[in-house]
Amino acid sequence: MNCILHLLLLLVLFLPASLYAGKADITDVKVTKQSDGTFNFEVTVYHADEGWDHYADSWEIRDQNGNLLATRTLHHPHVAEQPFTRSLSHVKIPIDIKEVTLRAHDSVHLYGGKTMTITMP
Repeated sequence: MNCILHLLLLLVLFLPASLYAGKADITDVKVTKQSDGTFNFEVTVYHADEGWDHYADSWEIRDQNGNLLATRTLHHPHVAEQPFTRSLSHVKIPIDIKEVTLRAHDSVHLYGGKTMTITMP
C-alpha cells in the first residue's frame, strides 16, 4: 500500500505543470445584430494561460445541432490578462437558428470547459 501511495505522489509531483492550468471557460457573451443582418459577438474567456505551451487558443460558435458557425482564433497567450474579451464581427447566423452555444479551446485540454448557450436577438 505504501508503495502505491509513493508512486502516486511521484506521479503528481512530476506531472507537467501545464496540466494544472485547467480548461478554458466561456464566462460572458454579448451579441448584437447589425443592420446588414450579421452579428457581432463579444466573448469573455477565462483560462489560466501559462505561456505558449498552454493557453486558450480559440473559441467557436455552434448551432443547436452542433454545426460550426464561426471560430475566433486567439493568436497568443493572455497570461497577465484574465479573463479577457475578444470580438468576432460579421458572423452570419441562419434566420432559423434561435440559440447558439459558445465554447473555448485550449492547447492542452482542447475542449471541455464551461460553455454558454444564448438566445439570438
